[in-house]
Amino acid sequence: MLCLRYSPATITRRLDAVEIPKNPRSIVVCGAKGPRPRYPRVWKTRQRIGTISKSAKLVDCIKGLSNVKEEVYGALDSFIAWELEFPLITVKKALKTLEDQKEWKRIIQVTKWMLSKGQGRTMGSYFTLLNALAEDGRLDEAEELWTKLFSENLESLPRVFYDKMISIYYRRDMHEKMFEIFADMEELGIRPNTSIVKMVGDVFQKLGMLDKYEKLQKKYPPPKWEYRYIKGKRVRIRAKLTGESDDPGEAESDDPGEAVNEINDKTENSNEMHDEADSSVDDADEPIYEAHNSS
Repeated sequence: MLCLRYSPATITRRLDAVEIPKNPRSIVVCGAKGPRPRYPRVWKTRQRIGTISKSAKLVDCIKGLSNVKEEVYGALDSFIAWELEFPLITVKKALKTLEDQKEWKRIIQVTKWMLSKGQGRTMGSYFTLLNALAEDGRLDEAEELWTKLFSENLESLPRVFYDKMISIYYRRDMHEKMFEIFADMEELGIRPNTSIVKMVGDVFQKLGMLDKYEKLQKKYPPPKWEYRYIKGKRVRIRAKLTGESDDPGEAESDDPGEAVNEINDKTENSNEMHDEADSSVDDADEPIYEAHNSS
């Protein structure tokens, strides 16, 4: 019987002739011919346009236009003409860029165009539009938008909208309308934050309503603690009271790590803050200012 055998020297030389690349990602194992290098496919492009560059192109596209509604809307329609889906993320980033540049007219135009397409109907979009209308001096449209949002979302409207409207009326010395919104907050059981209490208290002092000012400070005392995020951790620090230094670098103690060590235990410190605020409230159910009060 015929038998073929290879000597060990021949097998060693054949194995030495095979060169395997050191990078395992650049090879594809082929059952017939062994490892071979993999070359990039020529029909796949490597230049991908992300949402950041697209939003920058969108901003550049509309910044050089006039304020004519048809011209701006036409440019925006042509920008998304070849998109399979509405580029909501791109438009949101473009609005953020315009907000940083304080282009309030462009923000109003882009937001209204987006809402007319039925896209981005969120509270964030409405707040961006409300802020742009207020900054552009279009108070009538801002009040119309506020009335619509307040009537449609009576019990679910975020507190930041109340804060925004009160600050708008506070800067324009429209005290009666500011008191009406504050009365609506008390009627709906929405607890005002520190900035709202400060603005309303300043107006009470300006108008000589010292009894209402004392009642306001008694019902909503300034918090002793506030919570911030330091290096991804929720930290409880002592709140800065009125009259203290505004220097952010001035610390309460010499140890900079003392504030970081006061990390709350989730619910324990949160309950302490609410207990301290509620302990000094004797007449919390009685409204401070009524909407139809003439005093």
